[in-house]
Amino acid sequence: MKKYVTISVPEHVKRKLEKVKGSMEWGEFLLKLYEDYEKLKRERKFMELADLLDENDLKRIEEESKNFRKRFSLGD
Repeated sequence: MKKYVTISVPEHVKRKLEKVKGSMEWGEFLLKLYEDYEKLKRERKFMELADLLDENDLKRIEEESKNFRKRFSLGD
């Protein structure tokens, strides 16, 4: 049997979240919200990094990545 806990939030927050969650269970909804947040964070960091690199940097990284994969093998 699953153990449940209560999370206290202001009423207006719960009303807003209920509109978005639709028919999902709260646990499923909160996990999805967390996963979406983490994905967005990673994408934002990637875009920040991409903005710092120029075309030559990206080509060099791509080449190094290809070279690494060619050299790396698991116990032939």
